[in-house]
This record gives sequence, C-alpha cells and structure tokens, in this order.
Amino acid sequence: MSLRGFSTINYWADDPAAAVAWYTEFLGRPAYFTRPGPDGRLAYAEFRIGDRLAELGIIDRRYAPPGAPTEPGGAIMHWHVDDLPATVDRLLALGATPYLPITEHGPGFVTASVVDPFGNVLGVMYNQHYLDVLAGPAPDPAAGADPRGGAGAGAAA
Repeated sequence: MSLRGFSTINYWADDPAAAVAWYTEFLGRPAYFTRPGPDGRLAYAEFRIGDRLAELGIIDRRYAPPGAPTEPGGAIMHWHVDDLPATVDRLLALGATPYLPITEHGPGFVTASVVDPFGNVLGVMYNQHYLDVLAGPAPDPAAGADPRGGAGAGAAA
C-alpha cells in the first residue's frame, strides 16, 4: 500500500448551491462535477484546484455522518497562495470571517485561516518549501526517498 497524494477535501454546507456559487466566485471557475441527491437537489459538487489539481468537494450537510461537528474546528487543510494578505482580504470581502490571523512561522512560511459562510475552516498559506518542491525533480516512489526532502511514497517518515 502506498499513499499517492492528497486527493479531495470535502466541506459540508446546509445550502450546497449557495456554497458552490460562493466558491465559484472565490476560485474564478465553476465546479467541474455535480451530482443531485434522490430529491433532485444538489447533493455534491467538486472543483479542481491548484498545481496538482486536488479536489474541493461541497457536500450537502444532510449527508453528514452522525456526530459530525457543526462548529468550525479540527484539522485545517492549507492551500498555497502566492499573495497571502490579498487572498485573506478577498476571502473576507466575500463574507468569510477570521479564524486564525496571518501568522509567520519562520522565513517563507506564513499561514492564515478563515471560516467560509457555510461554517468550514479554509486555510491558506505561503510556503517557500512548497514552491521549491514543486520546482524540483519529481520523486521516484520506488526509491523510497524523495530527493526534494522528506519521505517518499511508502517510505517511513
């Protein structure tokens, strides 16, 4: 078994159509995949994002498992952006609320998080290491080590 990379993060929304419209405005592109529920209302939509075309899914909250959190919190997935302050300003202008302020964690590593209008924590970051890895040679998963630093797929960390 090997992990092949981040694929999808899913956000819950009481009104998935409104969430899809909001993310379409923020991302500047429409969802590339949608699926209705049994009642014909939008149940799921997916956007492709970024350098590796990871997916952002919007799911109707009525399909959330029992006990799923209803308040913002938990793990935060951070999307790399080239201009973190401008991105945070844009998110706030679109109706997101602050969650974690812009915080420098060291040279070339800055994060922030907001809560979208649907209650999901959206993390953004500027990370020079991400850019360095993206620009470097592709790792050989069979070799077990990533020449760009860190463990390769299937390698012990």
